Amino acid sequence: MGRMFSNHLLDMVELGIVNYKGLSDFKNAKISSGTKPCMVFCGTDFEDIDEYKKLKNFLIDFFRGVEATDVRLQGFEHALLFIAIEGNVLIRSYKIMLKKSGTKIPRVELEEIGPSMTLLLRRNRYASDDLMKRACRQPKQLKKKTVKNHSKDVFGSKLARVHMTKLDLKRLQTRKMKGLKKTDGKKKGSKSKKTGTTESMEVSQE
Repeated sequence: MGRMFSNHLLDMVELGIVNYKGLSDFKNAKISSGTKPCMVFCGTDFEDIDEYKKLKNFLIDFFRGVEATDVRLQGFEHALLFIAIEGNVLIRSYKIMLKKSGTKIPRVELEEIGPSMTLLLRRNRYASDDLMKRACRQPKQLKKKTVKNHSKDVFGSKLARVHMTKLDLKRLQTRKMKGLKKTDGKKKGSKSKKTGTTESMEVSQE
């Protein structure tokens, strides 16, 4: 198996397969096609030996499938188990079954569905640390920009928080209305004077 980077071979590993059992050797119900597996690595070799560390990274990249951001408990149907023991790697495939337990948390049971095999490590050509670092570098265009004070609710609506300084409501500009407009005292006096003049004229005419 091998991986490519920038149209060139990044790394490759040769594995021998023994004790192989296919899907047809397990007479039980299988999982649906395209299910994302849950990968479990057992054995201290995957953490201590550099060759096994790189093999673990290779296997994760090979079996991970589509990247998932959210995980649903009922969506866990497939488990891939990798066991490093005595210089070999054992691969086992299980179907995850959630059964009733009398509580809110279901009882988890595993049923082997295949394939099952033992991998023997042979020749390999892993990438150098500098080349692997360059291959794993994420382009700036793909990096998500963190926007402050922005969030989304359960319905996917975009919510934003706006910070403002304290407002003085007395200086708040509102819609101008004639009924709310203040009148000066001089104008009131002149109006009453006119009214008095009009009344006196009416009396003289009578």
